[in-house]
Amino acid sequence: MLRILGKIQRIGIVTERLPKIDEPALEEVGAQIKAKLGQMFNGSLAIREVDAGSCNGCELEIHALNNPYYGIERYGVHFVASPRHADMLLVTGPVSRHMEAALRRTYDATPEPKLVIAVGECGANGGEFGVSYASCGAVANVIPVDAVIRGCPPTPLDLMRGILQAIEGLPGRK
Repeated sequence: MLRILGKIQRIGIVTERLPKIDEPALEEVGAQIKAKLGQMFNGSLAIREVDAGSCNGCELEIHALNNPYYGIERYGVHFVASPRHADMLLVTGPVSRHMEAALRRTYDATPEPKLVIAVGECGANGGEFGVSYASCGAVANVIPVDAVIRGCPPTPLDLMRGILQAIEGLPGRK
């Protein structure tokens, strides 16, 4: 144990410093999200992310929303493990036949009013997979979709803009 503590003392801190956020669009979109959430959701939006059969490109960008650079939680947006606690579903990928029933159950378990956002080209229109024996295609072919965030994959900033547009377009909560 003393050997390990000695090594830590000799080496010191080896992590990099957090880069300064020099992207004004990020701060602007974040401030707009925080303001809208304060008005419409009492300051907090719970999101359940559902992978319906994607290549994981969109998931990597969604996970980047939680890293220290983007830090979407500072704006009142957080991800939850259960659809029963969610206000919004972010669905990625073309819906595979194996995920069709699970996606419907997740949608049914999400309390009203709920928002559904199809993420990426695959979620929007089935992408290169389309409709086939193994794929239902777009998310809208399985459950109702309120908004679409295009891109392959969309950047975290595009995801934030899409979330903002979706909550601005939510009827009855303005």
